[in-house]
Amino acid sequence: MDLSFSAADIEFRETVRKFIAENFPASLKAKLEAGHELAKEDYLAWHKILATKGWVAPAWPTQYGGPGWTSTQRYIFSEESAAAGTLPVLPFGVNMVGPVIYTFANEAQKARFLPRILSGEDWWCQGYSEPGAGSDLAGLRTKAVREGDHYIVNGSKTWTTLAQHADWIFCLVRTDSNAKQQEGISFLLIDMKTPGITVRPIITMDGGHEVNEVFFEDVKVPVENLVGTENQGWTYAKFLLAHERSGIAGVARSKMAIGRLKEIARAELVDGAPLLDSPEFRAKIAEVEIDLSALEFTELRTLAGESAGKGPGLESSILKIKGTDIQQRITELVVEAVGNYASPFIHRDARMGDNIQPIGPSRGQRAAQTYFNMRKTSIYGGSNEIQRNIIAKMVLGL
Repeated sequence: MDLSFSAADIEFRETVRKFIAENFPASLKAKLEAGHELAKEDYLAWHKILATKGWVAPAWPTQYGGPGWTSTQRYIFSEESAAAGTLPVLPFGVNMVGPVIYTFANEAQKARFLPRILSGEDWWCQGYSEPGAGSDLAGLRTKAVREGDHYIVNGSKTWTTLAQHADWIFCLVRTDSNAKQQEGISFLLIDMKTPGITVRPIITMDGGHEVNEVFFEDVKVPVENLVGTENQGWTYAKFLLAHERSGIAGVARSKMAIGRLKEIARAELVDGAPLLDSPEFRAKIAEVEIDLSALEFTELRTLAGESAGKGPGLESSILKIKGTDIQQRITELVVEAVGNYASPFIHRDARMGDNIQPIGPSRGQRAAQTYFNMRKTSIYGGSNEIQRNIIAKMVLGL
């Protein structure tokens, strides 16, 4: 693999860097840096700016609104976005359901949904996990029974990220209870304003309202909202999860997180000397950096394969496992570095934006909340234990 940057790539990097510097909203940047709760309009602000520029969906084919970037340009864009501390575009529309629609949906569905995903007019959430059917996704029980031109949907989904803001939800539903588990599932697009849908918040241990339960009670969904073929939803679900897992790796943002960790370790004193001078702590950072470097090369190979027309395969499981492991290890080292200032409840009110004086240095104010929030990364998108089983079966033949 040729990892050298051409003159065109260097020029592209400068273009991206300048665009972000001139267009990323200062008010949003201040909110992110202060750790304040984000409103729906905050999440959409940067999305809409990128959509106007034509940069919101770097991996999409040009015929559906993608920018036509090479794998190197996509890599550069992710690096520059992370370096500038931008808010990542929400993945549910652009990175998850969008590729399913442009790959498997009919032309009418593509024309209806893809432009609104790009523009941010439709906010999507994911209806996969259920109580008792998270890692064992094929065990889902939400049922869709066809009655004429509609499906009647009953059941529930859980851990539904930002469903409180969503306009649409893409759902895996059981349409054949007599078939084998994976063979009786369909992929359905559901308007969240449909009568019979209830969203109930789940407050996580970091004090945030990020995830929800979603209940369906006799919800009528037009048959025209079925993607692909009935009972073939498992195929589309696996395709979506491969894209999701690749995106979870978060290499560029982990590189920036390590940079911030080093800044904290330089500021924290142990027996009068910076923590970063400790050989033991430096060794911990070095170990994470080495693993991240290896992961970066794996991500670049995956991007190059996608540019050559090869969809993400088992590499996505590797990216997911190692990416989330690294993310969690970084947050653990931050907590270790700031010590008692990482107490989980000291800064909660300050994080929520209330007028309360933070305790201790600013570098410790969100350490505990971030640590707790990142515990989820090894579970969502298919737990890391499941990913190891996939690798063992498909690569090692075990």
